Amino acid sequence: SDHSPIEPKMADTAGKVITCKAAVAWEAKAPLSIETIEVAPPKKGEVRVKILFNALCHTDAYTHGGHDPEGLFPSILGHEGAGIVESVGEGVTEFTPGDHVIPTYVPQCKECEYCKNPKTNLCQKIRITQGNGVMLDGTSRFTCKGKQLFHFMGTSTFSEYTVVAEISLAKIDKSAPLDKVCLLGCGVSTGYGAVLNTCKVESGSTVAVWGLGAVGLAVIMGAKAVGAKRIVAIDMLDKKFDAARAFGATDCVNPKECPEGKSFQAWLVDKFDGGFDYTFECVGRVDTMRQALEAAHKGWGVSCIIGVAASGQEISTRPFQLVTGRTWKGTAFGGWKSKDSVPVLVKDYMEKRLKLDEFVTHRYSIDQVNEAFETLHHGDCLRAVLSIAQ
Repeated sequence: SDHSPIEPKMADTAGKVITCKAAVAWEAKAPLSIETIEVAPPKKGEVRVKILFNALCHTDAYTHGGHDPEGLFPSILGHEGAGIVESVGEGVTEFTPGDHVIPTYVPQCKECEYCKNPKTNLCQKIRITQGNGVMLDGTSRFTCKGKQLFHFMGTSTFSEYTVVAEISLAKIDKSAPLDKVCLLGCGVSTGYGAVLNTCKVESGSTVAVWGLGAVGLAVIMGAKAVGAKRIVAIDMLDKKFDAARAFGATDCVNPKECPEGKSFQAWLVDKFDGGFDYTFECVGRVDTMRQALEAAHKGWGVSCIIGVAASGQEISTRPFQLVTGRTWKGTAFGGWKSKDSVPVLVKDYMEKRLKLDEFVTHRYSIDQVNEAFETLHHGDCLRAVLSIAQ
């Protein structure tokens, strides 16, 4: 209910340091450590949020594994969370304690030239400090054992309490289940939006999707929603094909089926009438990015990169591929302007126009975060949702 037992307690904690539990990444590759940390009150333009649920995303694993050039340690990871506002800093008028919210790693200040441009969702207001793992004033709100911890992606949702910039927060319907809508903080929104916003896929199009994790399935869901006539799901693991069909795939292809001596993309072009109107790479490998581009139809095919490749990797193709009419694109957070769009996506879920429940395959408590990461790397996990605060 709106009058959850959490609210009276929140009034008591406003303006004070909160001591709580968090999963701390002390260094790359080392298991996350469940620690007691201190979370400072929000400063000007900031909001402190009690995080109730958090879904694990491969981007967390990517940074934790030391592959992220912007990865900083010690830090608190996590960026697919949902929770309740505990207190607000000076000057914050959009949020009040008790509001239900989703932190967004792509903020929306509505003032910078990017926010004012309908062609992008990449707000630049706090880009530098967010990348440096601190708040806008250059400091962190987290300490543990006397050490400062860095923020991650401006969200840091692997903590019972976090502090985020008010521009990095979307207010949502209080009746939405937070253990489901937390997924809209990254992966599902990204795949779905890549179809609707970035590529504006038309009804009757042919689509191919590389990688059938949560993002790839969200692409399939988007392609079905816009009326794509053929949706080809591609993965090395056959066991992922049932889920792909359930989300709307019409065909499933394992690259191992490709005959020897022929490139996978050339085989696809032969097999599927000259290639696809739209292709989406949701793996994060430069070789599959090339496959997806070269399997796009000559003359008009568009290929969208969604997967994040490892640090230092570069993409390549023959320029002739582009000269002959293919377009290479990329997307971040599916092109959604976060503050405006996340509440609408929540509404779409509540009105059954968008699937979320079907993505949640595993549940854990915050204490089991390392086990949850292990599960994420197995082919049968789409999204593991952690219960963060009690």
